[in-house]
Amino acid sequence: MTGRDIARDLLRIGAVALRPDAPFTWASGRLSPVYTDNRLALSYPDVRDRIADGLVALARPFAADAVAGTATAGIPHATLVADRLGLPLCYVRTQAKDHGRQNRIEGQVTAGQRVVVIEDLVSTGGSVLGAAEALREAGAVPVAVLAVFSYGFAEADAAFRTADLPLHVLTTFEALAHVAREDGLLTDEHLDALADWRRDASAWSRARGGA
Repeated sequence: MTGRDIARDLLRIGAVALRPDAPFTWASGRLSPVYTDNRLALSYPDVRDRIADGLVALARPFAADAVAGTATAGIPHATLVADRLGLPLCYVRTQAKDHGRQNRIEGQVTAGQRVVVIEDLVSTGGSVLGAAEALREAGAVPVAVLAVFSYGFAEADAAFRTADLPLHVLTTFEALAHVAREDGLLTDEHLDALADWRRDASAWSRARGGA
C-alpha cells in the first residue's frame, strides 16, 4: 500500500474533493480549491481498514505505550490503531470540559507514558500540537503525530520542527494531486492552481475574494 493508493481511495469515496475553478469556503472564510472530510472513510470498511493498517505500520517503530486521538475526527482512527496494537487509548479535547471533572484528556494517562497521537488531517498543525502539549502537561511523552493526510503547508512543517515532534502521514497533497491528474480529474492548469494555493493559501484566497 502506497500514499497514492490511499490518495486514490480518498478521491474515490469523496473524502477529498478538488475544485480549483469553484473554490470551497472554509469556516475561516478562506477560499480553498480542496475540501477534506476523512470521516467519510469510516463508512467504507475496505478504506477504513487500509487506513488503520497504514497507521499501525507508521506507529510500530515508535514502540508507544498508548495511543491518543484528537477530538473528534482522530478518535475513530486512534481507536482502530489502539485495538490492533493492543494498547491503551485516550483522546484529547480541544479544550477542557466546563463541568464534572473538567477533563481535557479522556482516558488514563500516566507519567512517562510514550504516546502516539492520531489525527485525520493536518493543515497548520495547531490543533494536534495543542493536543500533544496537553499530553505533555499530563506527564505523558508524545513521540509522534500520525495522520491520514496533510496539506503540507510550510507553516505546519515549521510548527512541528519547533515542537520537536515528528509528523508522519499516509498520503500527501502532492500524491493526491498527481493521482487526480492521472485519473483525469484535473488538468495541468488545475495542478498549477493547486501548486499556487499550497505555496501561499492566504494570498490565493484573497486574490479570489476570500478571507
